[in-house]
Amino acid sequence: MRDTIRLLLDGSELDIASPPPTQTLLQYLRETLGHTACKEGCAEGDCGACSVVLAERAGTGLRWRAINACIALLPSLDGKAVYTAAGLAAADGRLHPVQQAMVETHASQCGFCTPGFVMSLFALFKSAGTPDRADIDRALAGNLCRCTGYRPIIDAALRMHALADANDPHGLARPGPAAAGDFETALLAQLDAIAPQQPLAYTHAGQHFCAPLTLSAACHALAAAPEATLLAGGTDIGLWLTKALRQLPALIYLGRVAELQALASDEHALLIGAAVPLSDAWAALLGEYPELTEIAERFASPPIRNAGTLGGNLANGSPIGDGLPVLIALGAQIELVSRRGTRWLALEDYYLGYRRQARQADELLARIRVPRRQPGQQLAAYKVAKRYDQDIAAVCAAFSLQLDAAGSIAEARVACGGMAATVHRARGCEAALRGRRWEAQTLAAACTALATDYTPLDDLRASAAYRQRVAANLLRRFFSETTAPAIATRAVAGGCR
Repeated sequence: MRDTIRLLLDGSELDIASPPPTQTLLQYLRETLGHTACKEGCAEGDCGACSVVLAERAGTGLRWRAINACIALLPSLDGKAVYTAAGLAAADGRLHPVQQAMVETHASQCGFCTPGFVMSLFALFKSAGTPDRADIDRALAGNLCRCTGYRPIIDAALRMHALADANDPHGLARPGPAAAGDFETALLAQLDAIAPQQPLAYTHAGQHFCAPLTLSAACHALAAAPEATLLAGGTDIGLWLTKALRQLPALIYLGRVAELQALASDEHALLIGAAVPLSDAWAALLGEYPELTEIAERFASPPIRNAGTLGGNLANGSPIGDGLPVLIALGAQIELVSRRGTRWLALEDYYLGYRRQARQADELLARIRVPRRQPGQQLAAYKVAKRYDQDIAAVCAAFSLQLDAAGSIAEARVACGGMAATVHRARGCEAALRGRRWEAQTLAAACTALATDYTPLDDLRASAAYRQRVAANLLRRFFSETTAPAIATRAVAGGCR
């Protein structure tokens, strides 16, 4: 066992003995080290002012991803490399191409948000070739600016590659995916040197933290402390600490469990480890179901997707979680593991009530099984919110139909979020669809049935009546997108009011 965290900060190795388990990276940077370039804006992962970039080994190369330091717990960064805006300039003081581009395009005014924008652009700079406007918009979706406006920042993003130094010995000013070179080789060697070889476990001021390396060890730790909080990406737990000021006496970190990091597939299903980052999990899902692209892009922000996990999103079970309706509509199953054994459960059967799940105290969610696409499958998912990016859905709906050779609906799965205390299937709507042809009369019956499947609440995001109408309209949209234009026009005009 170890009680010392090892990480690389702007290229320098730090050994941190038994820090507070619930201390965030932002708190450590600002309050312990005095590194004030990293700003605190919202302390909940929304504004991006605290953005930093993680560099991690990915196969034989490096992967660079932005995360929010304000909700990243310091012990979870054991064995990783962290870069901040203060560490990008060259030793002789020359600005990094991203920083120089921000200066030349006058992309900073008050400057509070600027370090976060720089780091999100730095992650883009190191991760891909020359970006287009869509790439830039996606990369900056987690950063907010209140005074400059976004045009000069986008101009900086378009200019940064023109200022790149392909021969930069510092390494950070070379753009694109990490290529073989002295800097990359040295950084990979540094990461290998601090990679955890033993589990991390320690107690600080009565708080216990452990980071097992195997699934068996994780199950053992949970059996010994079933009251412990399971931590993976921390994108929700971080808010428990910074906003709700909750006390968490024991944390079991699952981000180092090898089995939970696996992504695999066979002829029947995709198998996604519960601790696979959302960025990677959505990429795997989009490879099979490209219709989910918009939902994937609107699922939080890039820094949240880079830190959060699909298993955490499902285990958390929020009724407004965007992943739940999609995976329920796809017929996903989850694997629950404990020292007593393993069991598989249909995802919709996991949710028993508001924030109540079927997981036993000594069980952890290990994998998600998502069926592969079937011939004749029609699929769509929609999110309705007040903003396109970074907003909680008023309604999130997913529809999956299996059409047979005759054009009849052999199987239907419909699930909506934001409509009840849990995300659940619209059984009445499904029954109205099943066995009938996908046509205007079927749509009308399905809309009528859908109104009886949910009893939504009025709240600050939307009224119950609005939610009911939106859910029905999304079903109509699904119909219009999966049928002939003439049929869709007749249905929308008079078939389903």
